Amino acid sequence: MKICPITYKSIESGKYSREGIKLLSPYLNSLNDLNYTKEEQLQEAALRASKLSIQGVQPKLSAKLSIKNSGFELFDRGGTFILKPQNFLFQELPENEDLTMRLAVLISLNIPLHGLIYSKDESLTYFIKRFDRYGKNKKYAVEDFAQLAGKTRDTKYNYSMEKVAKLLDKYCTFPAVEKAKLFKLTIFNYLVGNEDMHLKNFSLITKEKIIALSPHYDLINTSIVVNNPPEEIALPIDGRKNKLTGKLLIDYFGKEVLELNSKIISQALDIIYKSKNKWLETISVSFLSDIMKSKYVDLLETRWKVLFPHFL
Repeated sequence: MKICPITYKSIESGKYSREGIKLLSPYLNSLNDLNYTKEEQLQEAALRASKLSIQGVQPKLSAKLSIKNSGFELFDRGGTFILKPQNFLFQELPENEDLTMRLAVLISLNIPLHGLIYSKDESLTYFIKRFDRYGKNKKYAVEDFAQLAGKTRDTKYNYSMEKVAKLLDKYCTFPAVEKAKLFKLTIFNYLVGNEDMHLKNFSLITKEKIIALSPHYDLINTSIVVNNPPEEIALPIDGRKNKLTGKLLIDYFGKEVLELNSKIISQALDIIYKSKNKWLETISVSFLSDIMKSKYVDLLETRWKVLFPHFL
């Protein structure tokens, strides 16, 4: 059975479903392979790195969708999509990030349009639509938490989740709403093994004079990529980065730090708890290798047992 890498739905022929193509644009009728091999994409990313406003460990490319040419085209600036090719240092990062973002969608976290596309060497490249662009060359105001906290790329880990919560109080229009989102996101990151949620992976966006958490990005199961990761979270909670517990995440962080009431917490945990079977189904049809699928499920099962006995 062939699977569309944009929708994860079965297809009888071709590489993409019609629904997947139309998600990119209602005016798009077909989608060509990205005209670069994975090696060429990495070379392009290195050459264009100084011109791209979004940087990080993973090589990235700025792109626009060309309706005329039925595919993505690379640009130094002004792209409306970010592309992430395969990485020779770490296995299956595009497939991993795309899957993890899909799991986030299943618990109603705010996630931009994203998916996988084939390159001319048949390797898969991850794409995500930029949420800070709209209209014709217009941008929403977006600031990551490193900027808000006065930190740099080198000091983006020198903070805590308690201080992240205080930034919501300081800058957001409706802090209580954003704290509920942060709680669900934190629980999610723990369950899926995302131990690299540093300050630059949180952002605030301003729309119509409302300042709120931006759509989420860079969600990835880093724990199955790095051998024996020493930490379970990038920014400590109560001074801890590993051996997290349900009591710490729910009672301390959710109730004490974020000051969420029992109803809000229960609603978040309930939607996550009920998502498990859907998560497992999605992992099974994902584009990860069987070995990586198994690692993902094993980690999820382990974290599930830590978190949910406290809730149940």
